[in-house]
Amino acid sequence: MFADSHPSSPPAGVYVANIDGASRGNPGPASYAVVLRDPEGKIALELAKNIGRETNNVAEYFALLAALDYAASHNIAALRVRSDSELLVRQMQGRYKVKSADLKPLHERATKLSRQLQYFAIEHVRRELNRDADALANVALDSAGVPKFEDRKSRIAEGVAPATARDNRSPAPALAPARANRSASRCSRACWPRPASLCCSCRRSSSWYNASRTGARRRRQ
Repeated sequence: MFADSHPSSPPAGVYVANIDGASRGNPGPASYAVVLRDPEGKIALELAKNIGRETNNVAEYFALLAALDYAASHNIAALRVRSDSELLVRQMQGRYKVKSADLKPLHERATKLSRQLQYFAIEHVRRELNRDADALANVALDSAGVPKFEDRKSRIAEGVAPATARDNRSPAPALAPARANRSASRCSRACWPRPASLCCSCRRSSSWYNASRTGARRRRQ
């Protein structure tokens, strides 16, 4: 198991990184964020970055890699990562298998970097306990002009149609009034015109009605 590669008890001077990934569309415009605190609880790093069109799980791994890269480049020997992504945490703990081809190389790199630390731990937290990283990831998307889904819902609720490419087109010309169907059958009940498939309110098929008219003509002859 992954947890066996590190001491069970954390040493002194552990940094804590709250990480989060966001994707509006999943896949869609994505970003990640890292909020790193030193052993005294002071913020040492606030990082957020847009990564283009990705899934939420890929964005979560990008956040983890960013925290690990920062720890490696700043001689941080002990790191505890907190994430609200259960999939990410369980995969890094070895409890879930990594089946996605997109996540396998990210998982392998994260595992390699984490093993270079003297102490590494990752734990799952509720979303409300990961608000700082969550808000930072969404700020990155907002600054890039990525609309929120709830904004679209509110526009629909207010009766405002979302803008589309057709909004700039000229309106379609009005259709000419439909002419009466001259081939429609005239019924004895004066419900004319009617579709050829039905003979007015008598609810009989037009085939029966036309046959009766043909028979009447033959009798007159």
